[in-house]
Amino acid sequence: MPIKSFKRFLASLRCGILLCAMVALNGPALAQPPTSALDELNKIEVLDLATAARIALASNPSLEAAQARVMQASQIVKQAQAPYWPQVDASAGAARVDMAENEFRSQQAMAQFFGSSLTNPEEYYNAGLAASWLVFDGFARKFRLAGARYGERASAAAREDARRLLLSAVAFAFLQAQLAQENVAIAKADEAFNQRLLTESRLRYDVGTGALSDVLNFQIRGNSALSRRIQEETDYRRWLISLSALLGVPEGRFPEKLRLADMAPTSEQELAVPQSTEQMETALRLRPDLQRGDWTVRQAEAGVKVARAGYFPTVSLLGTYEGERPEDMDFESDDFGNSVGVGLNWNLFAGGLTRARHGEAKARLYETEMVLKDAKVQVASEVQTIANQIGAAQAQLQLQETNTQLVQQQRDLVEKEYKAGVGSLVRLNEAQRDLIVAQAQLALARVALRFSWYDLQTATGQILETFK
Repeated sequence: MPIKSFKRFLASLRCGILLCAMVALNGPALAQPPTSALDELNKIEVLDLATAARIALASNPSLEAAQARVMQASQIVKQAQAPYWPQVDASAGAARVDMAENEFRSQQAMAQFFGSSLTNPEEYYNAGLAASWLVFDGFARKFRLAGARYGERASAAAREDARRLLLSAVAFAFLQAQLAQENVAIAKADEAFNQRLLTESRLRYDVGTGALSDVLNFQIRGNSALSRRIQEETDYRRWLISLSALLGVPEGRFPEKLRLADMAPTSEQELAVPQSTEQMETALRLRPDLQRGDWTVRQAEAGVKVARAGYFPTVSLLGTYEGERPEDMDFESDDFGNSVGVGLNWNLFAGGLTRARHGEAKARLYETEMVLKDAKVQVASEVQTIANQIGAAQAQLQLQETNTQLVQQQRDLVEKEYKAGVGSLVRLNEAQRDLIVAQAQLALARVALRFSWYDLQTATGQILETFK
C-alpha cells in the first residue's frame, strides 16, 4: 500500500468523523420538542380515563427509563455482532535512542563492516496496520449474539410490563379521584337539601308556624354537610395530585379548569360473569412479565452453550502491514513489510475453570426456569382470586342499586310527611342520613367493581389492548 494513498485515506476518515459530529450536534436542534403532559391537559376541560392513560403512556418518566433500557439492550446486540467482523488496528510510534558510548562504538564498527553508517543519538519511526479475524470459537459468538437478542426482547417485554403496571396505577388513581368527585357531589346535594329546608323552616318560624329547633336542626345538618364536602374536596385534590404524578405533570397538579368525567352508569359488560379458565389462558399468552421470563430462559440457555464453547479451540486469521524508518517520517513503500498467518488456541487445562463455568450456567438456567414456573402459578392464582372478587362486587353493586332506590323513595315520602305536619323531624334526619350513606355506598360499589375489572385486565395483560 503506497504511503500517499494511506495518507489520503486518513484525511478522508478525518473529514467523515467531522461531518458525523456536525450532524450529531445539529440534528436534535432541528427536531420538534415533544408535547408535555401539561400542554395536553391545557387543551381539554373534561378528562376521561382513556385520555389519562394516553397522556401517561406518552409522558411518564418511568417509561422513558424503560425505553432507555431497551436501547441499552439493542447496543449490547450490536456489541455481540462485532466479533463476526475483522478487527483492524492502526499503530504508529516514534523513539529517540541514545546508546552508551561503548555500545555505540561496537555498533558503529559493525555498521562500517557492512558498509553503512550509524549516528548516536538516532530517531526511529514506525507505523503499521494489524488485522485479525476470528474464524471459529466453538460457536461462542453465535450464542452470545443469541443471548443478547433474547436480552433485548426481555427488555422490551419489561418495558411493556412497566406500561401494564402504569396503566393499572392510572386506572386506580382515576377511579379514586372520580369516587371523591362523586362524594363531593353527594355532599353538595345534602348541603342543598338542608339549605332548602332551612329556608322553609325559617319562613314558617317567622310567621309563627314553625319551631326554632327545626331551624337550628337544618342549620347544624347543613354545616355538617359542608364539613363533609370540604373533606371530600381535600381527598379529591389529593387523588388528582397522585394522578398528575402518574401522568408526568412536572408541576404536580392539574389546571384549575380541568375536571374529571362524571361516573358513568353500570354497563351490561361490567355485570358479565368472567370465565376464569379463559382469563388464565389469556394471561399466560399476554402477560409481558411472563414473556420476559420466557426470553430470560432462552437467554440462560444460550449462556449454557457459550460456557460449553470453552471446551473447543479458537482459530483466527492474522495479518500485519508495518514498517520502520530511522531519522525521518517520510515513509516509502520499501519501508513496509507484511505477514499473513493462522493462529490456533486450545486450552487443555485450567484447573476445571471451563467445567465450573458450564455448571454455573446450567444452574442459572434451572433457576430461571423455576422462577418462570412460579410466576405462572402466581399469575393463575391472581386471576382466579380477582375473578371471584368480581362476582362479589357485582352482587354488592346490584344490592346497593336496589337499596339506594328504596332509600330515595323512603326519604321523599318522609319529607312529604314532615312538610304535611304528620312526620317527625327525627325521622326526616334519619331518612336523609340513610340516603347519603346509600348513595356513597353505591358510588363505592360501582368504583370497586370497575377497578376489579381493570385489575383483572391488568392480571391478564389485556389492559394494554384496552388503552392501546
